[in-house]
Amino acid sequence: MNNAELFARACRVLPGGVDSPVRAFRAVSGTPFFTERGEGAFLVDAEGNRYLDYVMSWGPLLLGHAPAAVVQAVREAAEHGLTFGTPTGRETLLAEEIALAAPHMQMMRLVNSGTEATMSAVRVARGFTGREKVIKFAGNYHGHSDGLLVRAGSGCLTGGVPDSLGEHARRTVQRPCGRRGTLLRQPRTDRLRHRRTRRRQYGRRSARRRIFAGASPPLRRTRRPAHFR
Repeated sequence: MNNAELFARACRVLPGGVDSPVRAFRAVSGTPFFTERGEGAFLVDAEGNRYLDYVMSWGPLLLGHAPAAVVQAVREAAEHGLTFGTPTGRETLLAEEIALAAPHMQMMRLVNSGTEATMSAVRVARGFTGREKVIKFAGNYHGHSDGLLVRAGSGCLTGGVPDSLGEHARRTVQRPCGRRGTLLRQPRTDRLRHRRTRRRQYGRRSARRRIFAGASPPLRRTRRPAHFR
């Protein structure tokens, strides 16, 4: 089947023919291509076309598509089970690796998507500050939870509707921050010091999120406990 046939088939069972708004091509007036496999820095679609991949699954493919060492590690892990729904020692090891690479992240919650990360960050910020309103930048996409789809740019254009129609949209402020509240933004380490000063001045709490998936970057060599090897 070619890309057009796969898209027509997908539209019969998936809203807009995709499983995420950011995968739709409506904003650029086209039909999405359907990936068959990934090879290093390239994607290959159902018609055999090769694309240089600048997206890399939105971040986690630090080593590219299907590197041999990662594929072998996944195979070995899969032999012990794919998912459990219980705590495991390996997730603690991953959290320790992240903390070593980013010491300011003293405590963390590992989740499956950016939407979950943002929802958790908003809940923590509201609980800590006791404030209800969230401030976001117009045009930025922070996942598809209801209130954060307000003026989310191209991230929510699958159905051609640029704003959230949900009840919680009224609690999301979309203008420059003058009142006290929680500021939602993407992390920019080169500006953290300046923004900390501004937050102290205006009494805002900033919720940062970062997605970690796959292998963590080799920023620092660590010694793994023997029982996790």
